[in-house]
Amino acid sequence: MLTQEIIRRKRDGEVLSREAIETFITGVAENRVSDAQIAAFTMAVLLNRLTMDERVTLTEAMTRSGRVLDWSASGFDGPALDKHSTGGIGDNVSLILAPAIAACGGVVPMVSGRGLGHTGGTLDKLESIPGYRTMVDADHVTATVRTAGCAIVGATEDIAPADRRIYAVRDVTATVVSIDLITASILSKKLAAGLDALVLDVKTGSGAFAASRQEADALAESLVAVAHGAGLNTRALITDMDQPLADAAGNAVEVRVAAAILAGTAWPPRLMDVTLALGATLLRQAGLAETEAEAKSRLEAAIRDGRAAERFQRMVAILGGPDDFLDRVPDYLPEAPIVRPVWPLKSGVVSGVDARAIGLAVVAMGGGRRRAGDPIDPSVGFSGIAEIGDAVGPKDRPLAKVHAASAASADQATEALIAAMAVAEHAAPAPSPVLAAID
Repeated sequence: MLTQEIIRRKRDGEVLSREAIETFITGVAENRVSDAQIAAFTMAVLLNRLTMDERVTLTEAMTRSGRVLDWSASGFDGPALDKHSTGGIGDNVSLILAPAIAACGGVVPMVSGRGLGHTGGTLDKLESIPGYRTMVDADHVTATVRTAGCAIVGATEDIAPADRRIYAVRDVTATVVSIDLITASILSKKLAAGLDALVLDVKTGSGAFAASRQEADALAESLVAVAHGAGLNTRALITDMDQPLADAAGNAVEVRVAAAILAGTAWPPRLMDVTLALGATLLRQAGLAETEAEAKSRLEAAIRDGRAAERFQRMVAILGGPDDFLDRVPDYLPEAPIVRPVWPLKSGVVSGVDARAIGLAVVAMGGGRRRAGDPIDPSVGFSGIAEIGDAVGPKDRPLAKVHAASAASADQATEALIAAMAVAEHAAPAPSPVLAAID
């Protein structure tokens, strides 16, 4: 079947057969389909949508385009577990959750991604740690998980290779927001990772791809339905992204926050509420805890008593980073040459945040990509970002600190942050960071 004929059928709103979808994805994986054809196909899918059967078929075809791991065959006792976020600002949950789950008996081969659009990427954050290798072969991933219990890495070249090409094209062709393509992209890598259970963090709000609650519910339901259709035990939480989750946005600045939590010197409430809720869901799915309260208690204990930190440190060292990273975080993470406070124009309380604008400001500073393949400056971003309800004022409490490569870049980021954060006399309470669960 000709590639252009498959594209034409979807362009005209037809339902594609299993054969057509599998032919297209095989062509993508074998480089017989061009980037231009991928772009045309993804735009046709965005505009005309896929049926549920088409979504399952697309996901399974992308999964089978490469190697599928089998952790039970590797002799691991614990269940293979993972979490995925649909993307947000200040979302460094993975850096805390993966080692905490490992400390509670799970095996966590976490296949993560890079920044997409205005959102940050877990791999980009970890690569701010000197020497940390996110792209390693499957044998190295297995060795890391065997020693540390967790490995946060990118998809190897033989894991869902069709998704890698499609993902890169989506990032630069305005097709990121397609629920069908998001579903297939996320789940193909997770299915290829050989998981026993998966929990999804589907974000909604100004900083999420699913800005409205309706969109988030639709995405969560699509992900859960397709995952179960493909045989993977999956649940989803809807979480708030109307402001950054951590009080930092950027790469090295977010790693600092995660390191402080693992070291026991910080416990930011919103970030930890989401982390514990996702972790508790996963432990219960895997039968490692009976109740939510028990699961959260086990996770919190693993973080506070240092067992999660020990797992994280082992993972960092095995993947090429310093073996004393958590003991010497300031010595290892890059610092931007310009670090200064961003003052509000008036005193008051933060009443609203445009989280997407903050993410775009980080990208503009060099902390994200405008085009596929762009280099990233890991040192730039914002730290100490005020939350909704926090009192701020000129020369009293800043909105945040900007970390920039130059004075001009800092000036532009300052303007963007001031515009992104509303300050008023009063503010309505921010919603709970965990809004709903989808089974």
